Amino acid sequence: MKAVRFHEYGGIDVLRVEEVERPAPGPGQVLVEVRAAGIQPGEVMIREGARHGRWPATFPSGQGSDLAGVVAEVGPQVRGFAVGDEVLGFTHGRASHAEFVVVDDVDVVSRPQGLSWDVAGSLYVAGTTAYACVFAVDPGPTDTVVVSGAAGGVGSLAVQLARHRGATVIGLAGEGNHAWLKERGVVPVAYGEGVAERIREACGGDVDAFIDTFGDGYVDLAVELGVRPERINTIRDWQAAARVGARTYGEGAAACAVVVGELARLAARGELEVRIARSYPLEGVRDAFRELEQGHSPGKIVLRP
Repeated sequence: MKAVRFHEYGGIDVLRVEEVERPAPGPGQVLVEVRAAGIQPGEVMIREGARHGRWPATFPSGQGSDLAGVVAEVGPQVRGFAVGDEVLGFTHGRASHAEFVVVDDVDVVSRPQGLSWDVAGSLYVAGTTAYACVFAVDPGPTDTVVVSGAAGGVGSLAVQLARHRGATVIGLAGEGNHAWLKERGVVPVAYGEGVAERIREACGGDVDAFIDTFGDGYVDLAVELGVRPERINTIRDWQAAARVGARTYGEGAAACAVVVGELARLAARGELEVRIARSYPLEGVRDAFRELEQGHSPGKIVLRP
């Protein structure tokens, strides 16, 4: 089968699509023929070696967590899945950017009818991260929540999940994304100089919670706005969080198939929109990451093996 590999830390040019041995499922595992697999900013940091102390790579390394596809084989002791079943889920083995991947049966769920392959293959990292962010600040109908990076892969889901809880949501984003946010009941505010004043004007009162998906000073902005540290959550600025006592709930706090299944059902019912910016064939993995690293894509970027 074909799979993405890199043999050393580095930039986009170290990524290769290579012929590798097709894996076989063991006890409690299924082999999935991958139809779609999302790519993540965290994979860039791992590939560049910036997270070596926390998530070291063993070379040659694969990559990819998100996945959706069709069960091609089942191992012994698998319950609930059979060959031909359409599934979505995740792997912790950095292996979904490939034509086939072995996955533990507890890490996949059935694909709901009507859910596109691209959306199904993009839900895990961004979806569970957004879910954890919202859980961390616990917004309710009387709360006003600010979300930085509100049009990004995680932010666009976080604003919708917070609205689903009935909160008033202010989304920080560029002007080009304001119409999309308004359509989903989010109050759009432009980022940049003077953002604190624009937020205060938009909410007409206090800010109760802050979800930071971007970093770059937003934790300090939340403190400036009077948000209590326990209701600030960041997935990018861990140093600022440690300094002020904010939370750092991310994908790992909600990394389970139950959450993925809940998000998939919301998306299939039209209650959660997963924005897909573009899809690429597996051989276009360098182009896919080149677009991702530019940082302006309105939604998820997907590989289609």
